[in-house]
Amino acid sequence: MKILWELFLIFARIGGLTFGGGYAMLPMLQKEIVENKSWATEEELMDYFAIGQCTPGIIAVNTATFVGYKVKGILGGIVATLGVIAPSIVIITIIAAFITNFMDIAAVTYAFAGIRVCVCVLIFNSVLKLWKNAVKDIPALVIFLAIFFLSLLTDVSTILFVVCSGAIGFAVKAISRRMQAKKEGGEAK
Repeated sequence: MKILWELFLIFARIGGLTFGGGYAMLPMLQKEIVENKSWATEEELMDYFAIGQCTPGIIAVNTATFVGYKVKGILGGIVATLGVIAPSIVIITIIAAFITNFMDIAAVTYAFAGIRVCVCVLIFNSVLKLWKNAVKDIPALVIFLAIFFLSLLTDVSTILFVVCSGAIGFAVKAISRRMQAKKEGGEAK
């Protein structure tokens, strides 16, 4: 029961303090889930984000569900999901009730402008952390550059990019392993 309560509280804190969506929450997830609790590794967290991007729903919710499920099964997935969405439901309900009264106030407009800048920095920080853990060799760099430029120049679905990147990564690793096995087999003779 203690772990379920921890799951709820950690994801409620992440959900309540993260502005800008799932990518902006990555630094908090890395600190809490990977560093503090060791509930997942950096690689697992990146996998959860990738899968969360491809599956229906919000990345933050999907990631919370994956982590909760890993830690405590189905009940853990439910509790972590409830934790990450609870603050948003409360905050959105309060904002929706009062936003029309405050949007014309200059201070509120300036505050939202500042928050948007902060979110950009948080997302950029997340991208740098993902970069360090994902782009480790030349094939990964080529895949990154290809997807980066294709995403800028086309309106292709994100899901297609992820599926194609996964297939290319799989093919590259399979070919690399075969070449390595042939090389080792040739050296043994």
